[in-house]
Amino acid sequence: MENTLLVGLSRQVALRRELDVVANNLANLGTTGFKGESTLFQQFLAGRAREHNFQGADQRVNMVIDRATRTDFSQGGFEFTSSTLDLAIDGEGMFVVQTPQGERYTRNGSFTTSATGELITTGGHPVLGEGGPIQFDPTDTDINIAKDGTISTRNGERGRVRLVRFENEAQLSKQGENLFSSTAQPLAVEPRTRVVQGAIEKSNVRPIVEISRMIEVTRAYTNLSTLMNKTDELRRSAIERLAEVPA
Repeated sequence: MENTLLVGLSRQVALRRELDVVANNLANLGTTGFKGESTLFQQFLAGRAREHNFQGADQRVNMVIDRATRTDFSQGGFEFTSSTLDLAIDGEGMFVVQTPQGERYTRNGSFTTSATGELITTGGHPVLGEGGPIQFDPTDTDINIAKDGTISTRNGERGRVRLVRFENEAQLSKQGENLFSSTAQPLAVEPRTRVVQGAIEKSNVRPIVEISRMIEVTRAYTNLSTLMNKTDELRRSAIERLAEVPA
């Protein structure tokens, strides 16, 4: 009976982690460029008993562990805005921004300018171009951003937005503020990747799927709790009966 409770407990821990991931996805439905996550589980075989004087052979117990969290990097839909500095990436690739911890990568193209005219993210991090941070002059007007990321104004070009991609996106890890980091060397994007001015990429989370998954996980957790309670009651009943002493 102890094995039943241990297996159930391992499943409850995994379901709790999955519920946290689903809740986080739903909370970021309106976050620009957000990439949804899903959990990966793995079977874990508990060790055999150490005693060898049982009549039957000992069997290993199957449990479940939360192995990893996978990020879905598929492209979200576009929302067109009236801001000339809002950018979306159509295809594979990410923007590069400078943070105190080093270069970080994002699909959130909701940009603005700082008090000094520097192109920055909503979190205040400079957006990097091919030659470093992109700087605007106070007299710059008619800002136009081409499909290849080249920024031009009435006063001339101001640089080209740097776009990168990764051979294995699984190596990217979330760092908060919708930013990713990676120890792998970034690569140049494919020629078919283009920048769309005046648009932002919405979250790729599918609300109907996530809500359905939340209901499914909640029901599984509740049913498992009921099963574990009944198992515990059965154990207590067995102990009480075994402890009875005939008069």
